[in-house]
Amino acid sequence: MIGKLTGVVDSSGEDWAILDVGGVGYLVYCSGRTLGMLPPPGGAASLLIETHVREDHIHLFGFADAAERDWYRLLNGVQGVGAKMALAILSVLPPADLVQAIAAQDKAALARASGVGPKLAGRIAAELKDKAGGMALGPVALANGGGKAVPGVSEDAVSALVNLGYRRAEAFSAVAKAMGDLGAEAPVEALIKAGLKELAQ
Repeated sequence: MIGKLTGVVDSSGEDWAILDVGGVGYLVYCSGRTLGMLPPPGGAASLLIETHVREDHIHLFGFADAAERDWYRLLNGVQGVGAKMALAILSVLPPADLVQAIAAQDKAALARASGVGPKLAGRIAAELKDKAGGMALGPVALANGGGKAVPGVSEDAVSALVNLGYRRAEAFSAVAKAMGDLGAEAPVEALIKAGLKELAQ
């Protein structure tokens, strides 16, 4: 199994690139984000690779970094999401945005990807919220300068705001901002109060 390729970019298209490694051209399917990070033909590049072996073909999927590859694996594990659709999702939602969309259960953001309808977007959001674990707290941790957020407290604050009638995406963003201002150790009551203040603006 191929896990990584380092070589020279030979050519590229809408969803693929050919990487010349020692005179052998490997056709690698990539997200728009990864393709955008590749140098022009003749430039050196290195891609992390997922190898898909089927009876009738071998396909290589390439990623600019481990975060994108890890999300690809998670997406590919959801029923109804194939390899190409996972790349389409990653083309419109880079890992950082995907973290926020999953955590906020923002189905509309997921449905921006080609081929993803409302039903599938809902399934992706529901299944990956549990599987992503700590990854779903990325934006909150980043707002804290990398500090560890407390999952139960932030989730409780989001739930409280949703119960007050706010959309989950709005509530999540407000709590993320509140946690960034108050710190990861802030009690849930303070997060709710600060979140309401943020939403009122």
